[in-house]
Order: sequence, then structure tokens, then C-alpha cells
Amino acid sequence: MNTVDDFVAHKVLPEFHDIVAMLRELMRECAPHATEKISYGLPMWIGNSTLAWISPTKQDITFGFTFGAEFEDKYGLLKGKGKNAKHVKIRKLADANREALRYYIQQALERDAG
Repeated sequence: MNTVDDFVAHKVLPEFHDIVAMLRELMRECAPHATEKISYGLPMWIGNSTLAWISPTKQDITFGFTFGAEFEDKYGLLKGKGKNAKHVKIRKLADANREALRYYIQQALERDAG
């Protein structure tokens, strides 16, 4: 599993491929300089640190942010009990709040820039 394409083909349920494609597109749009790669067995986007990752489950796609606990969350979508990381769960492409996702990605980039 060396590429994100391989990961999607083998580890993501077909009904969630559209969500992963949308998230990858958003990351290319918002974080064009981030490196997309498989790390710790998951697709991740790396800047100076890990910006975000995708983790598939049987129920949804989890889109996580390493330092999401520091983010302003005016949309109220960030979940998770960790001290640092927070995530958004997406079950259907139609339910994905792209504006909120861009907002979180922007905060990840600002934090990563120092």
C-alpha cells in the first residue's frame, strides 16, 4: 500500500470513495504544498508537521486534524476526546460541509506555518 490511490482501492468501502475524492481535492485546493502520502498506514497530508489524515470505517470517513483541539470551531463539527487531535466524521458526500472543512484546513495550515 504505497500510494493513496492503492489505499482507497483496497481499504475504503466503495460507497465512501466519493467522500475521499472530495477530501483529496479540498486538500489539493487549500494546501497545494502539503505532501500527500501514506504514513502510519493512513493517507496523510504533511507540511512542517502532519496537517490532516483520513481514516475509513465501515460507517463513515474520519477526517482528522493533528492539532484540531486548538481550532476555533464555529461549525461545531470537530469531535474527539484527545488532547490534541480532533476529527470530522462524514457519512454521505451530500452531508459534507465543505465550507467548514476549508475553515479547519486553513487553521491547520496557519498552525503549521508557526
